[in-house]
Amino acid sequence: MVIVAAVDRSERASVAIEEAEALAEAFEDTIHVVHALTRSEFLDLGITSAQAEEPLDMEQVRSAAAEMAEDAVSELSVPYETVGLVGKPSDEVVKYAEQQDARYVTVSPRKRSRTGKVLFGSVAQSILLNASCPVVTSTVQEE
Repeated sequence: MVIVAAVDRSERASVAIEEAEALAEAFEDTIHVVHALTRSEFLDLGITSAQAEEPLDMEQVRSAAAEMAEDAVSELSVPYETVGLVGKPSDEVVKYAEQQDARYVTVSPRKRSRTGKVLFGSVAQSILLNASCPVVTSTVQEE
């Protein structure tokens, strides 16, 4: 089985990977470090078919997302692979975890106020509510 570590481009990504590593060591699983590239991220990168000499295919976009996942990885003591997805992050991570029959998904949500948690949805919250496997969350401790 695999442990899916859902990461973004923030410093919180390392926390999700650390949790995934601990689980992978305990169960002798492989980690799939997953980054879902949204349309807005893709546009922010300045990679559009108008700027490229040839239109980019989806495999190139997934490859760019996998490189972003790789950027989140430091040293891991267990086997891992990076995976790039394209689309709404919560939907793509949940779908990928189901396709892989993941043992766990790890995420590291933003710390928000109680009001913020009620008023605004988040990728981590959506994954928690929709994943068919257990989801492990950890937050970065602020000093």
